[in-house]
Amino acid sequence: MKELPCCEAVETHPEQIARAARDLPDDDTLFALADLYKIFGDSTRLRILYVLFDAELCVCDIAELLGMTPSAISHQLRVLKQSSLVKYRKSGKSVLYSLADDHVHTILGQGMEHVCE
Repeated sequence: MKELPCCEAVETHPEQIARAARDLPDDDTLFALADLYKIFGDSTRLRILYVLFDAELCVCDIAELLGMTPSAISHQLRVLKQSSLVKYRKSGKSVLYSLADDHVHTILGQGMEHVCE
């Protein structure tokens, strides 16, 4: 395996190392961030998040739209809800789902912008 090139200077850069060390989040925070990205790593969950981008929908509507069973949608919504990516509200006998907050909108929007560049 080929070794990656290092900088030409033999000495380290203490100021840059100190700044990077200071700015590095703790392990628990990084593990939580990695878990969040794992949630976004599933195309079914991304499809659900995108249909909720500008709409508030019930499980049956999402299932119909995505050609899936309500049971499969409910399972994925549970994962998304546990990760605080979606929220729900009851309206009569219906339970309507939407994105949890503007952070989720931003993550989805910037991700799509990045892949479409």
